[in-house]
Amino acid sequence: QVQLVESGGGLVQAGGSLRLSCAASGRILSINAMNWYRQTPGKQRELVAVITSGGSTNYADFVKGRFTISRDNAKNTVSLQMNSLKPEDTAVYYCNAYVLSSGSWYQSYWGQGTQVTVSS
Repeated sequence: QVQLVESGGGLVQAGGSLRLSCAASGRILSINAMNWYRQTPGKQRELVAVITSGGSTNYADFVKGRFTISRDNAKNTVSLQMNSLKPEDTAVYYCNAYVLSSGSWYQSYWGQGTQVTVSS
C-alpha cells in the first residue's frame, strides 16, 4: 500500500507565503507525475501544478508566477512553494501521485489534504 501525507498548511495573511510538502511512503517502485490540487466547498477539485519524474512542470493560470512545484525523487517528496497568496487561494490542498507499487501500471494515490487559509 502507498500513503501520501501532506504538511505545511495553515493561516497566512494576503501577500504572504506558505510551503506545502507531501511525502509518499509504502511499497513504491517508481513515481511518475506528482501533482497538487485544491478544492473549496461546493466546487470541483482543480489542478494547481504538475511535475513529472523528469522535472518538467506545468501550472494553472491562476497560480503562474506565484507558486513553484518541486520534487525530490530520492525522498519521494513533492513541495509547493506558494508566494503572494491571495484570499481566493483559500482551499484544501491535496497531493496526488501516480505510483508503481506492484503489477505493471501506475495507480493514482491521494493525500488527506491540508487546509490553506489566506486572510485579507
